[in-house]
Order: sequence, then C-alpha cells, then structure tokens
Amino acid sequence: MADDSPLVYFVLGATGSGRRDVLADLIANGLPADAGAQVLLAAGEAASDADDRLPVIGRWSLEGERLSTPEIAGSGDLFIVSDGRGNPVDQLEALKPWMERHGFALARVVCVVNCQLAEANPALLAWYDACIHFSDVVLLANRDGVANKWLSDFQSHFRDQFMPALFEMVKQGRVKNPALVLDPQPRRLSHYFDEDEDWLIDGVGEEDDAEIEAGTEEVEVTKVEDPYFARRVGGRREKEIPAIADFLG
Repeated sequence: MADDSPLVYFVLGATGSGRRDVLADLIANGLPADAGAQVLLAAGEAASDADDRLPVIGRWSLEGERLSTPEIAGSGDLFIVSDGRGNPVDQLEALKPWMERHGFALARVVCVVNCQLAEANPALLAWYDACIHFSDVVLLANRDGVANKWLSDFQSHFRDQFMPALFEMVKQGRVKNPALVLDPQPRRLSHYFDEDEDWLIDGVGEEDDAEIEAGTEEVEVTKVEDPYFARRVGGRREKEIPAIADFLG
C-alpha cells in the first residue's frame, strides 16, 4: 500500500441507527480539519439530513460478490457506510478483495448499535453477534427509553466471550472521544482482514513444536476460514443470521 493511500473505515449498523450523525461527529472532532476525509454511502440508503455535514463522494453497491465504487481520487481517510438493510457478512467478505484491488488498508470496522431496535427484537442479538465479531469499536446509540438492565446484559454478553472490541456510548449523535474511536489499532476478533490470517497445522500439538521447527515432522497446513464465511454444500452459510430488513419499517 502506498503511503498516501487512504485508510478505510467501514461503518456497520441497521438503517435508522444514526450512523451518519455519528460519522459526522467522528470526522469533525476526530480528524484534523485538513484531513480530507471521504464518505461512500450504500446505494440503497435513503438520503439523510446528516449528509449535508459529510464529505460524500458517491455511492457504492454490491454486485454479486463484488463491491463496486466510484473512482477514489483523494488521499484522505475513506469512510464506507454499510447497507443497513443488507447482510453485513456479505458486505464484509467483499470489502477485503476490493481493498486489495485498490491497494487500501483497513483502519477499523465500527458498529453502531440501535439499542431501541435490539431491545425490542431479541432475535437480532444473532445479527449483532455477527457485526461485532468483525468490529473494532461498538457504539451504543438510540438509548432513550432502553432499560439499564438490557444495556448491561447486552455488554455482558460480549464481555463474557472476551470480545476485544471497544464499547462506547453515543449521546445525541456524539461520542466522548472521537480520536479513540478512529485509532487504527485493530481490536476485532476476526482475523479476516489481517495480512497474515490464521493458519491451522493439522494433527499437531504443542509437544510437536520442536520437531516442526527442526524440520523433521511432515505436516499439512491449512487456512482457517472465518466461521461466518463458511458455507454448506449448496452455498448457504453455516452460520446464518436474521435478515435485518425484516425488522425495519
């Protein structure tokens, strides 16, 4: 990747979560004034009042398994807002080859949680499980009227799994420390976007390490597939998640 290539931030969340308000705050208060940030919105996302506060350069779409975007001419950080009615796993899977084609690198995946929507629809926990599996930062938004116990239980659900993502509150479309949210240090559980993804050495235990290092043991090395990308015979994913559009007005 060239030094002047933009870093990519991918913003997950359901339509209506206030992602663009949060993004406007992150860009205005988390980056230098001359940073030259650029924003791509999903083609299916309706216009928002917050768009006037964003440096939107165009729309992106998912064509089959390929992410399609307009030409990226600037060198400022690139913020891509996901299709909030679509499958986030499909979008994330297409994001990596798109970045590789353009020579870009991922800074962070940010998930904005619509707490009102999630509290009212417990089945959506599986949808947020998938999003947060890939996320470096989780922003809890739309908390008005949401029970404190639900907020505590939601965070505990991920804390009990030792999820490394940073959890922060959103208040009136703003976060306490935008620079911390945008810090490109990875905190996501998934290794899909890492340069060196996880590899599995079949049939090898810790006691065999010395022999492997000495080159005396013949082993088979295979890539470990992210569990959300694994597919059954026939093409359906092994870990299916709810269709978020079914829960949106």
